[in-house]
Amino acid sequence: MKIKKLIYILIVLFSIHHICAQRNYDTKEVIELWPNKVPGENEVKKASTQTNNTKNNVKRLTDVTNPHLTIFHPNESNKNGASVIICPGGGYQILAIDLEGYEIAEWLTSLGFTAFVLEYRVPQKQEGALMDIQRALRIVRNNATEWKLDSDQIGILGFSAGASLSARISTNFNKKLYPFVDTADKHSAKPNFSVLVYPAYLDKGPNNTLTPELTLDKNTPPMFIFATADDPFANSALVMASALRSNKTPVELHLYAKGGHGYGLRPGNEAAEKWPVLAEDWFTKILK
Repeated sequence: MKIKKLIYILIVLFSIHHICAQRNYDTKEVIELWPNKVPGENEVKKASTQTNNTKNNVKRLTDVTNPHLTIFHPNESNKNGASVIICPGGGYQILAIDLEGYEIAEWLTSLGFTAFVLEYRVPQKQEGALMDIQRALRIVRNNATEWKLDSDQIGILGFSAGASLSARISTNFNKKLYPFVDTADKHSAKPNFSVLVYPAYLDKGPNNTLTPELTLDKNTPPMFIFATADDPFANSALVMASALRSNKTPVELHLYAKGGHGYGLRPGNEAAEKWPVLAEDWFTKILK
């Protein structure tokens, strides 16, 4: 009986912790990217919509017209001064905001990073999404002193379509995509490092070669790429890594046999359990 009672207490405590964690996401500090009109956006600003699809216990958002960053701060005791902007995936249709956003931010803060979850424009607003991530990087860099961050250690981490967006800004950061809004836009939009987890849409060139939009040069940041062979989008990882290698850009590629697509870092999938360990090791090498 005592064992049963203990198990029951543990279940209740876990449930309370989970509920509190979910509520905590709604009370995090939020920074709107665009103080006035959102460039290139025809719809008025409003809260994003959660879809009815909760398959695999994933919260999916769509109809994002007011892009913003949600900030997750690490404990001061292990803060490392580096920061990461997280781009959830969802095929440029939705954002898997908890699986590939909030949960990733919690993991990054445990490593000492200040994490920012980006709600970029969806559905099917790829150009607007690129403006959003460019503006987000400039805002974080502009506030680096206030947030006690190293402005030369601002990275980006994306999943699936979010990894596509991460690759796009890593190769298009110098393009003027929108009329400058304020002094934040004087700052560079270049990520200092990029992490692409099960990336998609990077092989849209002729014969499944590199997507033409992704123009690499000597300023392309170092990248960590993880995918699995049974992922239908796996060729994106291979093509991107090959292009980076040819460009002499530091790249670390991991291709596991199985894992599929869209697993985040939740336990129960070997790929989901492996990539965070490998990424953490990579962070220690590039953030010296």
